Amino acid sequence: MTPRDATIAPSGRSFLGQGEQMALVSAELGPALEEAATEPDAAAAVASGEVFTRRWVVELILDLCGYTEDRDLSAMVAIEPACGAGAFLGPMVERLASSAKLHGRHLDECGDAIRASDLLDEHVAGSREIVVDQLVAKAAADSTAAHALAEVWVSQSDFLLSPQAEWSADFVVGNPPYIRLEDLPEARLAAYRRSCSTMGGRADIYIGFFEKGLCALKPGGALGFICADRWMRNAYGARLRGMIADGWSTETIINMTGVDAFEEEVDAYPSITVFRREDARRGPLVVDTSPEFGADQAGATADLAASRHRGTRAVKSKTFTASRLPTWFKGTGGWPNGSPERLAMIASLEANFPTLEDPATRTKVGIGVATGSDRVYIVEQAPGVESERLLPLAMAKDIATGAVAWSGHYLVNPWDAGGLVELADWPGLAGYLEPHRDLLAKRHTARSGRWHKTIDRVIEGLTERPKLYIPDFKDYLFPVLDPGDTYPHHNLYWITSDQWDLEVLGGLLMSAVANSFIEAYSVRMRGGYLRFQAQYLRRIRLPQIGALDDAAADALRQAFGARDREAATAASLDLYGIDEIPA
Repeated sequence: MTPRDATIAPSGRSFLGQGEQMALVSAELGPALEEAATEPDAAAAVASGEVFTRRWVVELILDLCGYTEDRDLSAMVAIEPACGAGAFLGPMVERLASSAKLHGRHLDECGDAIRASDLLDEHVAGSREIVVDQLVAKAAADSTAAHALAEVWVSQSDFLLSPQAEWSADFVVGNPPYIRLEDLPEARLAAYRRSCSTMGGRADIYIGFFEKGLCALKPGGALGFICADRWMRNAYGARLRGMIADGWSTETIINMTGVDAFEEEVDAYPSITVFRREDARRGPLVVDTSPEFGADQAGATADLAASRHRGTRAVKSKTFTASRLPTWFKGTGGWPNGSPERLAMIASLEANFPTLEDPATRTKVGIGVATGSDRVYIVEQAPGVESERLLPLAMAKDIATGAVAWSGHYLVNPWDAGGLVELADWPGLAGYLEPHRDLLAKRHTARSGRWHKTIDRVIEGLTERPKLYIPDFKDYLFPVLDPGDTYPHHNLYWITSDQWDLEVLGGLLMSAVANSFIEAYSVRMRGGYLRFQAQYLRRIRLPQIGALDDAAADALRQAFGARDREAATAASLDLYGIDEIPA
């Protein structure tokens, strides 16, 4: 697609640009916005979220974005949205001065070249002094001209609440402040939420800086930030991820956990990210660094990002590993974790193979029933309850051996094909549930007055269908075949298919290829266990079902029956066209 000033997110929510959104904010928020602009505690809150960036990191970000002196920077606009003590401004002014000299520009032609802002007056004053010092030293400017430019370039304002009509940038660079929204004064919090449509839930303020910075870019413009990477995977970053997928290309991601990137030690997981307002011309470069990564390696990384390096083969050094992915990951879902080589493999598989849940094979993924009161609905004996209202229930412990060993638990089932049953039609069920009525009626799911319902509706016919069960916590994918005897509890996920032989599918899911998707998207819980959820299972890619010959199917079926993960992996690799699973 061609990036537009108004971009529609996957949810249908509009991301407005070029003044439209700020006009709406001013009109709708009114007094709260005015109060936020002068709120005395706001600057202090922002100051608490500042982390200052080392010079070599700034230089790397400027290189990655293309803010280099060989370009006519005086004819371009660069925004630093939270300039702080001027860590970015100093190098920017140096480069601008060198560029102006190289291209025969006078300083009076550079009035629109930089736009920097900060909430704190001491930061504004300090940044202006840095600008003056650099102009005098690097551009031989007289003090009066240098001070005049500093006044124009650096303002005391709130980037998140400034009118977007004033923005039209070739570059947005910086290190936005890290502040949880709940730590902000109330009026400013309300103003930010109205101004920044991606800033939902328990987001951090830096989400707004990404949104506003991206919207400020001209077509072809680049944003380069160093920032905590939690938004790439957490729920509060979903809207921002969706926005990026709809109008910007991901160009470079450098994971810098443990790297000495800041002037003081901080407890953060920083990444450098570069996004460009255009359709992707090539896949992004992803770099993993060791703690020893520093200024000496930054230049090589920038050169690699600017090169035509393609493909999934990794470039390795003592301090970093890099791969250029074939494409980046779309939608609002969390972006994956892993080495650059592993991410390159995941991206390639996602681009070339169908998903596990697939209408073409009528394969579905779901989760077992959540009742809202297991002590009432899950029983070993329920005297008097009609047999039609009892389903044999599979629990996670029932599949621990790799086969279903039913423990004798039943689900008291208040549903049929038509919906929630009428208790008057089932006197045995009514007699069992009625003594628990007060308890069941207090549940959130019963607020509609349907006090005897479970949280989840029981799926008619699922019990009798052959299906694979997967436990919700395990250190690796652990599919188990239920031939059609039980119904799953909510700590089991289920997979059904009209076309896949479930033993063959089970073999594929046991493989390290399938497991690599879960490792990339899931999170490790205490004890090293992976958390299996439907959203992660649906990320798994499968070979085309028609690509399996009898020998491959037999090998997968036998590996599944023997619970042999290595054999399952060996039988899967050729089907995916890969030689090995990258570390």
